[in-house]
Amino acid sequence: MLKKVAALGGLFAQKSQHPLADVRELRKILSELPRDNAFRALDELAGWLESLAGVDDFPADRLYEVLQQFEEVANPHLRRLSQEYFYTARLSKSEEKRLWSINYGFWTLLAAAYERCLQSVSEKPRPGELARAVLPSLSARLIAALGRMLKWEQFHYGPLSGELWRRVGAALLAAEEAGGGSKAVALPGNSGMSTPVQEYQKVMLFQAASLDSLLPVEIEVAERLIVHFMQGFVYTAKALPDSVYWSDLKLPQPPQRLARMPAQAATTQRFIKPGTAYDDMRVMLDGLERGGEVPPEINLGALYPAKLLVRVLRHLTAYLAPVPPQRQHDRHRVKHRMSVLHGLVNAFVVFSGEFGGRPAGLQMESWVVENVSRGGFGAVLGNVSGEWLRVGALIAMQPEGGDNWLVGVVRRYHRESESDARVGIQVLARQAVSAELRVRTASSYASAAGVPALILLDGNSTDELRVVLPPITFDPRESLEYASDGRRFLLSPVALLDQTADYEVARYRQSVVS
Repeated sequence: MLKKVAALGGLFAQKSQHPLADVRELRKILSELPRDNAFRALDELAGWLESLAGVDDFPADRLYEVLQQFEEVANPHLRRLSQEYFYTARLSKSEEKRLWSINYGFWTLLAAAYERCLQSVSEKPRPGELARAVLPSLSARLIAALGRMLKWEQFHYGPLSGELWRRVGAALLAAEEAGGGSKAVALPGNSGMSTPVQEYQKVMLFQAASLDSLLPVEIEVAERLIVHFMQGFVYTAKALPDSVYWSDLKLPQPPQRLARMPAQAATTQRFIKPGTAYDDMRVMLDGLERGGEVPPEINLGALYPAKLLVRVLRHLTAYLAPVPPQRQHDRHRVKHRMSVLHGLVNAFVVFSGEFGGRPAGLQMESWVVENVSRGGFGAVLGNVSGEWLRVGALIAMQPEGGDNWLVGVVRRYHRESESDARVGIQVLARQAVSAELRVRTASSYASAAGVPALILLDGNSTDELRVVLPPITFDPRESLEYASDGRRFLLSPVALLDQTADYEVARYRQSVVS
């Protein structure tokens, strides 16, 4: 597509010669976009957006019309590829990158083109310029496009650009200075009306919710819940005694927690407190935890299991609360290396003790631990690992110089560059043993197929054990058995604690069989 556009070459010398400057040609280009191939359609639209960036004399009023039509046409394709990104169980790294790049790339190009329109707005427009009357719609579209960039950066766990926040703030300031910050406009993909201020509130709350401990599909659900409950948050231009987060429209920095008042008050500062939204989210969370259903007026875009919604709401009610969560355990700065293995299979091998303290042949990684607390570690990865690294990944860890292995889960993941990342690791147990479990109802214990599992020996409730199992293993109606040191033990199911595509963690009561 880009080669085809580049071939137009000298035609761009005169603005009327660019194909998109002609209404009939634009209509033809849009009608010829493939309807059943989202990748090709978006690639062609992106190619045309890139071609526009090289035409300095393309009329801004015509450019704005083209961009609006591009966004309308692109939306169903973007939605289709987003669903593929969220709901495909195991995307390869290359496929994940392809889906991410086409979505992020489109919004990046569209936002830059909308900014170009914004620079051409005039109180007394000349031919080819834009009148100030378009500012509410233009600013809302621009903020929404920048918000989509922010969301896709979050799906990739960063790195997040401070400059993006200056661009979002500038778009809102332009609308407010023209008196249109609160003017309702229609936006593609929105069921109702919105305003530039509301679009800014969405991205401000999205950032304040600290979503880097959620999976991409959970981040998508969190954004939709934020939009639903947004009217309950209180958004002000001056700090209130119970304001929780603040931002400055002129600063290249994301919204900050209001631990202390800004050093100096400014008219460009904005503040948010939870208001009634917190109580409304708590009501929904309590209802779901009691087995209730999602209220029909909430548009989540798809059907989701109750456990996923409960997890997301617990997160939102923690981070968008009147008092956001404080650190449970003090962190101590350290600097040492840690060997890391990922996945239940590798962990089963090292905790079995049959192959020595550091089994040969396993793909072991070396991470740098930079802080430690009673609950876990913070680590730096100098070269981001392969496809397995994600929020929720199970890992076995061995501190440098030690002979003991620990079981942990990646709870936070933030990329600082294409090659560097920081992770937060929750320690599940400092003592564990491997065991082959068999279903109690099997007619013959010896002949029943074994299930490889990790039995976590510390951090349990009285008379209970936590067990890490392969996915789709836990059954509340089935007891499990295993043999150790010549004895047989019975594990009676209590509850499923955590469930991912790679493993489950469940609680059992243990008793001796023989």
